[in-house]
Amino acid sequence: MLKGITFKDYLELIRVKQWIKNLFVFTPLFFSFHFHPELFLKNVVAFLIFSLAASSVYIFNDIKDVEEDRKHPVKRYRPLASGRIKVKHSVVLMVFLLLTSLITSFILDYRLFLVLTIYVLINILYSTKLKHISIIDLIVIAVGFDLRLLAGSITASISLSNWIVVITFLLAVFLAASKRREDFLLYLNSNKVRRNIDRYNLEFLNATMVFMASVIVVSYIMYTVSDSVVKRYNTDKLYLTSIFVILGILRYMQITFVENKSGNPTEIVINDRFLQIVIVLWLISFFIIVRGGF
Repeated sequence: MLKGITFKDYLELIRVKQWIKNLFVFTPLFFSFHFHPELFLKNVVAFLIFSLAASSVYIFNDIKDVEEDRKHPVKRYRPLASGRIKVKHSVVLMVFLLLTSLITSFILDYRLFLVLTIYVLINILYSTKLKHISIIDLIVIAVGFDLRLLAGSITASISLSNWIVVITFLLAVFLAASKRREDFLLYLNSNKVRRNIDRYNLEFLNATMVFMASVIVVSYIMYTVSDSVVKRYNTDKLYLTSIFVILGILRYMQITFVENKSGNPTEIVINDRFLQIVIVLWLISFFIIVRGGF
């Protein structure tokens, strides 16, 4: 270990804060309302396995982009770009995390292993090539979120709702577009163009976000009033939770368009109290309506 390296540096390298994305693993369990301790424990294991795999991918991406990151106003402070951690040490950690996640997933369920393998391969392709292809890069990111849903579905033995798959995909594209927007603004202001924002412009990204936001809201409302959902939860009042979805989308667009701070969706969720309250109220209202039999 290099002199001066702290445990915090390694936590930053594996991007523990980004593990919040892997909470999507619990989505199938939540919407099934089968809150059994055994199923929850299985999803916790799936969450940890997916997080280790995701961290290995983050390290791979940092290794590949280390020179480019050193020119970035924010990413230059990352452990590898700043030189706090040597590349050879990060390679060892990357391999360890990847093997641990893949071996563990194979022991638990070969289907989980397949999902994880697909996730890793797609992200390797993303880091090496696909993130430089406009529009395709947004789609690849969104597919990664649906793979998280599939992992949770497999471990909890719960069938995935087509609605949840679609809405998650749309939300992920929305967030990915907002991230690209900030990347574009950063490099526009510094008169540099990074390859992952090539063939994008501000008008296109703004329009993409507005379009995706509209489709997300409409899709969610259609989900809440669909016959299958009304029958499954025995209530036709879930549409009332749409107010919190609308509030959340509008707040995120406000952060993006007014405050120009959409580069890191995870940081936004962690730090923005308004969004946190809206998410909690959505969860509570959804639970009360279903459990209360309204």
